[in-house]
Amino acid sequence: MSFKVLKPGLLTTLQDLGRQGFQHLGITEGGPMDEHAFRWANALLNNPVNACAIEVTYGGLELVASQPTMIAITGGDLGASLNGEPLLNWSTHAVKAGDKIVFRHPVSGLRSYLSVSDGFAVKPVLGSCSTVLRETLGGLNGDGAPIKAGDELRYSPRLPCETRTVPLSDIPNYREDLELGVIPGYQFELFSSLERRRFFGHQYEVTNNIDRMGYRLKGAKITAEQTGIISEGIALGAIQIPADGQPIILMRDRQTIGGYPKIGTLTALDVGQLSQRSPGATVRFCIRDISYAQAQRHVFDRHLKHLKLADINQ
Repeated sequence: MSFKVLKPGLLTTLQDLGRQGFQHLGITEGGPMDEHAFRWANALLNNPVNACAIEVTYGGLELVASQPTMIAITGGDLGASLNGEPLLNWSTHAVKAGDKIVFRHPVSGLRSYLSVSDGFAVKPVLGSCSTVLRETLGGLNGDGAPIKAGDELRYSPRLPCETRTVPLSDIPNYREDLELGVIPGYQFELFSSLERRRFFGHQYEVTNNIDRMGYRLKGAKITAEQTGIISEGIALGAIQIPADGQPIILMRDRQTIGGYPKIGTLTALDVGQLSQRSPGATVRFCIRDISYAQAQRHVFDRHLKHLKLADINQ
């Protein structure tokens, strides 16, 4: 029982919540770029929180089902269709044997998530199925390769059940201007008050240089009192400031250590929102207290953990 991949798209990978506990060995965590969308894709199907799902970047994926099941699609609108009929995003759908699912191109956002009842059956590597191309870890065959034509993505068949949809209040608008909260980092004091005002007082533009490792921005140049530091561990969402003064935000497949000064760090949920922005989108930064960020995470986790499926719009 599987989806057969007819066309893999530009970059389609298998992801769970990531490879935890190995960064001290130089192994990055990987995981979904947009955790909010990934978590909802599994919650809609009442899957385990860490169930393996498909991350579709930019579209182009085409699949054919061999057995009936339920799927959920969340995240960016990549023009998904079932047998040529548009699929509602942020919703579950029944799939029959022989049905064809197609993701075309971005309408809103860059990354879409396709989950299946009980998750895709993939053997974990170091406790995770997350695909990290640079480290050749995870994915369908454990070698870090993205999904390719001819792959068979195995799942357990399920009978159709009622359609469930994410409440409108939990669906982000990826076209909105984005404000990102910054938790001050270890090198925050290396930036003068003038440089901080410049950073927080100007908007930045997402450049073409974006991938699962990092997002490069362009805008007001800022400088630190020293251009390099002793290499140290890098957290998800760290905002590095290299010599050219243009921020680099480290994403899921980032390197595990680095020597650029870091003005602060985004939360994982804000990283997810940034990952849905295309080149040319604008972002602004604000100071975010760590207690506020912790509360935001607690509310999000609790919301999904205690979600009653009967309360989801049907």
